[in-house]
Amino acid sequence: MQPLDPGDPQNIGAYRLLGRLGAGGMGRVYLGRSAGGRTVAVKVVHPHFALDEEFRARFRREVEAARRVGGEWTAPVLDADPEASVPWVATGYVAGPALSQAVTSHGPLPIRSVRVLGAGLAQALAAVHALELVHRDVKPSNVLLTLDGPRLIDFGIARATDGTASLTSTGVSVGSPGYMSPEQILGKGVTAAADVFSLGAVLAYAATGEAPFPGDSSAALLYKVVHEEPELGSLEGDLRELVADCLAKEPTARPAPAEIASRIAPGGAAGPVGAGWLPGPLVEQVSRAAVTLLNLEPSADPVVSGPVAFSSPAVGVFGPPVEPPQDAPPKTGGASNGRLSLSVTADSVPTESAAPGARRGRKVSCTVALAVAGALAGVTVGGAVLFDLLPGENDKGSDTAARPPASSPSAPDGSSAEPGEPGVKEVPKAFIGAWKGPFDVDLAGSKISAGTFRVVIGTGKAGAKVGTVTQFDVLGNFACEDNLVLRRATATELVADGKSSGKAGNHCTPGTHTVKLRLTGARLQYTSQEPRAGDPRALLDREQ
Repeated sequence: MQPLDPGDPQNIGAYRLLGRLGAGGMGRVYLGRSAGGRTVAVKVVHPHFALDEEFRARFRREVEAARRVGGEWTAPVLDADPEASVPWVATGYVAGPALSQAVTSHGPLPIRSVRVLGAGLAQALAAVHALELVHRDVKPSNVLLTLDGPRLIDFGIARATDGTASLTSTGVSVGSPGYMSPEQILGKGVTAAADVFSLGAVLAYAATGEAPFPGDSSAALLYKVVHEEPELGSLEGDLRELVADCLAKEPTARPAPAEIASRIAPGGAAGPVGAGWLPGPLVEQVSRAAVTLLNLEPSADPVVSGPVAFSSPAVGVFGPPVEPPQDAPPKTGGASNGRLSLSVTADSVPTESAAPGARRGRKVSCTVALAVAGALAGVTVGGAVLFDLLPGENDKGSDTAARPPASSPSAPDGSSAEPGEPGVKEVPKAFIGAWKGPFDVDLAGSKISAGTFRVVIGTGKAGAKVGTVTQFDVLGNFACEDNLVLRRATATELVADGKSSGKAGNHCTPGTHTVKLRLTGARLQYTSQEPRAGDPRALLDREQ
């Protein structure tokens, strides 16, 4: 666990936050505590997903479905606010390492532990499937190991198998390369059998320390899952046979979770767990973590209790996911120069429930890009929405308001010039070339690192396209590209209108915003006047 950053929220809903637990494809996860002393894991979705009404509706359904999931081998959903500005969900906190972490630190689990693990997870899936739900992302990082047995977590991406939230309805293939079933990868109908395939891959990893479909790229992993047989290494006997059955290419050939549980541990997982199921080093690690948890105290800094709005400085900094490359986030977004593009270390953004009857604003005059890093499934999917990131009416911070007043002095080309600095007719040579560097946005005083800008400037006069701005998210994925049309120029500053270029694969929405480029020594200062998108800014270096 990491301590809260200065920009992180102190409270989400009724929960006081104690620290950050890590990252996932959907957003940032915090450790929290209720007023009654219960410890919870609070996941706040990536803000860009919150902009997507389809995602919001899907999240609402998924929370309702997850609340139905019970059983001793899962983490219960305790609270949620799907209607918040940025939706969040709180689950019971599981004090134990992820299977991925345990294997990395201590090596493969003993076979007895693998059997208990398999029985517990199979029983968890049986309970999930009985509700006509499919988890869709069973993998080592979603399996936690506790003294009381394994726990299957992250039901936030579970889908009701009624066709209303199908894979094709969003265009996003949910899952992780190497643990996704062949039918998931191929975009075919996904049933409970897909979870069984993933469970087989997880058990192979737990027993051998290696994924059954190794590869040095997502594409290689996906190909092997679909076309090649698994590599089961040192697995032997009935456990090897069971894992191989789970990893059958044909969904109908895989055993049901109840059969898996009976084959791997006929009496169920509870008995072996009670007798002690983890090896000594892991027992010691879990025990230390439990003691640390008991000693945790929230920050003494005074804060206002309750959910935190976008307009509060509680918007946290986002970083790359904890899971290796195979857990690339489904979506990344952008603040068109006014774009906002954040990645998640597991969901850290404050939330605020809309007042009853209140209209949730979703308009912005700048470009807001939503892009999907689709390397996992070999596709790139995007959406675009409009959203008021900060409070204010349509006339506040609008593109019109950002323009110089009509009474400003005129440059030789007829455009407005800054007082005291003479205008020039075309782009000065000092600007011409390619510039690149990280950018951030400011949401009510919170500085958020949001990715990288690459600005290419060429020659041209007022009214002509003089360059482009390409935005990449914090993982390096393309988000969108804007054209820059020169409005005016001086020897040290360019003022331009930025608008989506319409480039193939571009997911920017239409809209014009003001971009200022100013020479600062050997660097180029980039600012965009769009308060509702957080006024993106950057200090760029010239590419060599």
